[in-house]
Amino acid sequence: MAKKDRVFSKPIKKKFDFDDTVASVFDDMITRSVPFYDEVQGLIIDLVLQSAKDKNRLLDLGSSTAKFLLQLHSKMKKDLKLVGIDNSLAMIQRAKQKAKAFGAKNIDLICKDILDYEIRDFDFIISNYTLQFIRPIQRPKLVRKIFEGLNKGGEFYFSEKVIFDDKILDKQMIDIYYDYKKKQGYSDYEIATKREALENVLIPFTIEENINMCKEAGFKRVDTIFQWANFVTFRAKKC
Repeated sequence: MAKKDRVFSKPIKKKFDFDDTVASVFDDMITRSVPFYDEVQGLIIDLVLQSAKDKNRLLDLGSSTAKFLLQLHSKMKKDLKLVGIDNSLAMIQRAKQKAKAFGAKNIDLICKDILDYEIRDFDFIISNYTLQFIRPIQRPKLVRKIFEGLNKGGEFYFSEKVIFDDKILDKQMIDIYYDYKKKQGYSDYEIATKREALENVLIPFTIEENINMCKEAGFKRVDTIFQWANFVTFRAKKC
């Protein structure tokens, strides 16, 4: 059973960081903080498995505790090579412990900054709530690297928290999201403390900015495959 997230129940003296404190409760945090997180992971996995062929390679950028990769591994019927990369040593260490416990020997887990990692010869690339933590000036270059690292016909799935140009709508979506978090057991104090810790760390784009960034990188087809309030999942295909 995942350890319950109470990270922001007390004052935080630093900006949000994927350190050991966060890693120890991450599975609970992500499920309770991101609406329909498990359902979206299942959707992406189903789509990947419908397209996947033996020996295909999949890369999970910002793989954290390998929750997505292990769920995919449990459903695989083909011989897929799975790679996860994360710059948090605490996350990678926990991911390796979980992979060992599940006997998932075909998952390669790497501790490295994704901006420095050479992306090459992948058929699927996944980025669930990872791009939003990359500085906006660096994001287009990374997406271009993702495009170039995919084989022809490759698919890039990514989920992002988004903002809206309509400021009234944007505020309404934020309020709806905070109500959601309260229903998940988070207090007003925890919500406010986490928001402060994430300021200038998590920098979201609009839906249009995410789509245009992919198209400028070379993707011809970019679709939204899921949306709830200000959380959106995209699929970009390399034709």
